[in-house]
Amino acid sequence: MIIDFHTHVHPPREAARPFWQGRCPATIENVLMVHERVGLDISVISSAAQYLKDIPREEALPHLEESNRFMASLRDKHKDRILALATSIPGGGDGYLRELERAVKQDDLRGVLISSSHRGAYPDDDDSLDFFQLCCELDIPVFIHPPAVGFGEERVNIYRLASSVGRPFDNCLALSRLIVRGIYERFPNLKIVASHLGGGMSEIIGRMDYAWEMGDEAFFLGSYEPMMIKKKPSDYLRMMWMDTTSYHTPAIKCAAETIGADRLVFGSDSPMLLSIKEKALECVRAAGFSKEQEAMVLGGTAAALLKV
Repeated sequence: MIIDFHTHVHPPREAARPFWQGRCPATIENVLMVHERVGLDISVISSAAQYLKDIPREEALPHLEESNRFMASLRDKHKDRILALATSIPGGGDGYLRELERAVKQDDLRGVLISSSHRGAYPDDDDSLDFFQLCCELDIPVFIHPPAVGFGEERVNIYRLASSVGRPFDNCLALSRLIVRGIYERFPNLKIVASHLGGGMSEIIGRMDYAWEMGDEAFFLGSYEPMMIKKKPSDYLRMMWMDTTSYHTPAIKCAAETIGADRLVFGSDSPMLLSIKEKALECVRAAGFSKEQEAMVLGGTAAALLKV
């Protein structure tokens, strides 16, 4: 079984924006086209909700409810090939919590996508705690995906660096903040799935470990108070899952060595770009996994997370 954990469909309101020039690639038709082209079993659709950068959280709930219902309707039309995730904003308040619970319990959406940041707010903020509590109660994966642009927007506005560099950076920052601010001390059963191989977390986790381990010797690096974790950051990183979206086999190998092959799920992020689906799959197959490991990365682990 091959499950692509990371494909996008935009809700109609977003797909109709003039920005797309009538050529929005994030459609269910494109998902199904590349699904059949490479021989997938299940594609997991989600709305990346990058349009939310222009909408304050106080105004975004109707947009997200519309999107969640749209994803469910597409799943209903293609139940043999499609699963769907809800989209939410942590810290949005009771209305967002009720909508997520509705989407999971009534519409059978199998997880939730959140942005690694939304208009300067990050998911480790204290007002997000009720959201993560609910996700644990619902026993659903939380797929953390970058927004259109996170921090440093003013320096990544050339040569498509916002997509290739800025978005992974924002993902990495969000995950690192969740770790050091003790998300797993509060919610040890939380199922976080980091998109884009965690935006480079596997490469920088050693630096996070020494920042925690060196205590007063590293006083000149800044404060580590209040201490909110009991183990080194890499121990918490191994409690997460990552999708393999990177298009770079050595990066997939690094993540497998860091958190374990059993914590990786295949993802392509296609759509958006349609021609890159094959490369995403080839990178996993070139990573040197055992037959059993490859089967888990390509589908088995995702099937368990999504209760397939």
